[in-house]
Amino acid sequence: MKTTRQIIPLAGAAVWAGIAVLARMGIARVGAIELLFLFAALVIVPLGMELSRRIGGSDSLHELARRLQPVGAVLAVVAVGYPPGRRAGAFAFGWLVVCLLMAGSGAVGLGRAAWSDAGGGARATWVVIGIARMDLAVGGAWLMASRLGMRPMGIQEPIGLLTAVHFHFAGFATAMIGAATLRFAEKGAPHKWLQRLVLMVAVLPEVVAAGFVISPVVKMSAAVLFSASVAGLAIAVRSYGSRAHDVTARILLQVAAVAIFMGMVLSGAYAVADYLGSDALTIPEMARTHGILNAVGFCLAGLLGWLVDSGAQQAVTEVHGFQTGVEREPVH
Repeated sequence: MKTTRQIIPLAGAAVWAGIAVLARMGIARVGAIELLFLFAALVIVPLGMELSRRIGGSDSLHELARRLQPVGAVLAVVAVGYPPGRRAGAFAFGWLVVCLLMAGSGAVGLGRAAWSDAGGGARATWVVIGIARMDLAVGGAWLMASRLGMRPMGIQEPIGLLTAVHFHFAGFATAMIGAATLRFAEKGAPHKWLQRLVLMVAVLPEVVAAGFVISPVVKMSAAVLFSASVAGLAIAVRSYGSRAHDVTARILLQVAAVAIFMGMVLSGAYAVADYLGSDALTIPEMARTHGILNAVGFCLAGLLGWLVDSGAQQAVTEVHGFQTGVEREPVH
């Protein structure tokens, strides 16, 4: 029997597929960027919440966010359906509440990491998970600003909504996949290079976003560096994913690694083209190519891969514990 944690992403995927079909038919006025965001709210975030719980633990804020996530996601769907204004912003606030609860949990996790005497690998994993959870608050705030029709710091649409998409996928989901990869790797010997790489992957989305305000050079440089660091993560996911306990997990993680490597080539090329003022790659083209490779190919496959593997490991542990208990019974 499927648990609630399994049903919620499946239900979200069904809702998203329905919206996508209606958009394709011209019934729902939802564009590619809006569909990308809704895919995050309905599918990616609940998967990331569950992976976060398994590898980083949970607290009351995280559990409350998980319970409210389906309601917040439905409100996000309604918000996207309305034209920008107060009504759309009010519905978007429902999703922002979920994101703020996750951010609070992330802040608690960062405090735990700061005071913990755990080894470098465990501490780095907690830090990355904390940053990932806090990224959702930034993404949720940008969604609300976008739906209200606000232009913070003079940033025009669709950049505002793209920033919300950026912090849900490049921020939260990518950092969670990095944390899971690091957690898997740290079961063996410590990997300092992987710790540094995953920390870069977690921090650079904020630098990329700041580049829009600071200067075009900072924006381009940060975007290229982020693309390179995620490409490095893709290599790590491919390497460690091939050692996953479950066959399905291994396949999913290989798909994720290939998809994001291709996606980051496009991302780096777009950053340079945008800096040079070239229209060789446009935002709609990037949404249809890089967006799909990142959202479905990497984030969905990567999160599912590490979730499947963690479930397989848990099953092995439970079986081993049961067998050990059976063996010990005669002694007592």
